[in-house]
Amino acid sequence: MPNTTPTLPHYDVVIIGGAIMGASTAWFLSDNPDFDGSVLVVERDMTYEACSTAHTNSCMRQQFSTELNVRISQFAADFVKNIRRYMGGDDRVPDLGIRNFGYMYLADAEAFADVLRDNLAVQQAAGAGTQLMTPEQIKAAYPFYNVDDIVLGSINTVDEGYWDGAAVFDWWRRQSRERGVEYVQNEVVAMTRNPSGSRVDSVTLASGEVIACGQVVNASGPRADRTARMAGIAVPVEPRKRFSWIFAAEKPLEVDLPLTIDPSGVHVRENGGGTYQCGGHSDIDPAVDYDDFTMDHAMWENHVWPILANRIPQFEAIKVTHEWGGHYAMNTFDHNAIMGPHTEVENFIFLNGFSGHGLQQSPAMGRGTAEWLTYGAYRSLDLTPFNYARIVRNDPIIEKAVI
Repeated sequence: MPNTTPTLPHYDVVIIGGAIMGASTAWFLSDNPDFDGSVLVVERDMTYEACSTAHTNSCMRQQFSTELNVRISQFAADFVKNIRRYMGGDDRVPDLGIRNFGYMYLADAEAFADVLRDNLAVQQAAGAGTQLMTPEQIKAAYPFYNVDDIVLGSINTVDEGYWDGAAVFDWWRRQSRERGVEYVQNEVVAMTRNPSGSRVDSVTLASGEVIACGQVVNASGPRADRTARMAGIAVPVEPRKRFSWIFAAEKPLEVDLPLTIDPSGVHVRENGGGTYQCGGHSDIDPAVDYDDFTMDHAMWENHVWPILANRIPQFEAIKVTHEWGGHYAMNTFDHNAIMGPHTEVENFIFLNGFSGHGLQQSPAMGRGTAEWLTYGAYRSLDLTPFNYARIVRNDPIIEKAVI
């Protein structure tokens, strides 16, 4: 049984949420020789069955429209490919890699094709291996696509594709615990602020303990706003439902299927062994209850499968083997990460709103948050543009490549 009771009455850092972002931050704190404080990670459910981390595509891409998002993914790729070195040469840590089938963005209109061209310039300037493809080039390389309505494609097969996010998540938790990070299965239900309101003094757990804290990290995924409101503040993050299906094809494709983003928004990728993983959501996309994971079974038959069969005719004969509903932690302000301290509650640190690309950003974002907690500044990669202050300034980051 997981531990539910903290051993100390005070921690230098309390991380609310022990999924991929909380685990990354905890590990990078434990790995930083300049940080010598105590860390408590409070996680509601250590089976992680319902968290966004468990429902991910587990892929990474460098095809973003902003240089900073490209750099963030480049660090993720380096971390995954060199995880044993990053973890101090620990022989127990597995060698990992990236299955580089790439992402294939398909444009069926000149307006979106122009976006892909603009994105290409940003990506290549940052060192990404992105290439544009005409419909004829796409058909020659991937003969299974129907490209009759396509005007342009964009793909990168260098450090872009599937990676074992579960293994990284497991080792972050395992090694940080060995270094003294404490995890408890519990829930933060309240917070108290100091008389001036400038700091969170303590958090109260569902089991009744009141834990004093130096700094608080909100890493609670789709529940980010609920957590923030305990401190009397708000963050524009809400749970949006996303559906996934794994299916087997009667006639598997001859080559690996890139993670294909159809112009409709439906996406599908190689899964291995003649199986594929597909994702989508309804056109009406409201916020949902935190515990609502109900499948929309009609969506597959009426929307997703017809799109797949049209784009890849070999997918006319397929059989769904698994399906589930999960949540994006959707930043409704600008679909990008929200990080750094609140503008008034100075020790309340955000790590929220990743809007579907959190897993691939977790190495850089955990490292950056650990640096902020240690030094009060980012040192490896300047993540200041993502800080909460932009919400107050009404200064959104425009990222055109959101799936």
